[in-house]
Amino acid sequence: MNYVVVGGSHGIGQGIVHRLLHTGAAVTVLSRTIDSADVAAGVKHVQADVTKDEIQAEQLPSEIAGLAYCPGSINLGPLRQLKLEAMVEDFQLNAVGAVKCLQAALPAMKAAGNSAMVLFSTVAVGQGMPMHTSVAAAKGAVEGLTRSLAAELAPTVRVNCIAPALTATPLAARFLSSDQKRAAMAEKYPLRRVGEVHDIAAMAEYLLSPQATWITGQIIGVDGGMSTLRL
Repeated sequence: MNYVVVGGSHGIGQGIVHRLLHTGAAVTVLSRTIDSADVAAGVKHVQADVTKDEIQAEQLPSEIAGLAYCPGSINLGPLRQLKLEAMVEDFQLNAVGAVKCLQAALPAMKAAGNSAMVLFSTVAVGQGMPMHTSVAAAKGAVEGLTRSLAAELAPTVRVNCIAPALTATPLAARFLSSDQKRAAMAEKYPLRRVGEVHDIAAMAEYLLSPQATWITGQIIGVDGGMSTLRL
């Protein structure tokens, strides 16, 4: 089966690529940068910036069993310092880019007969965290997209969204740059650790797989219990 992972050269996206390769799937990665190890493993790479470049259906496989849209941002800070241009950039990357990629991939996803898309939100959308105005607004739009697209594209294409808490990726490196910071962050979670790439990638792999064929329109928290538990 063919899968497309947008933003698959780093972090959670790269984790999804590796899990899909392990199942024997063929993977096409769309990203701004190329990981030579993944190319060596047989990954097809399409170099593209989803905020600037047009994504063409001809760049993608003729049948796509699943699409994971992984680009994201962590633009945190107080309202008084928020630049509206940065807020627009967050929306373009997280929401508009997802729609752009889905529009290009949709004919091949329908051709596959039963396909799936996975998007990414954040625990901050449902929890009302301070300093998260821009990213929570952009990811809130992603959650709205998830439900709307799932309704429109059923029954041929399933659409689900994963809402992680802070995960140890290059994007989050500044928040986990020392043992002390990591330990302090871990204390915020009922499971007493921060998320790792494999925690999120495993859920994405499942949602993309035929094992999840009765799941669509869902926002699934993979967050160490942060969104639901109070200890």
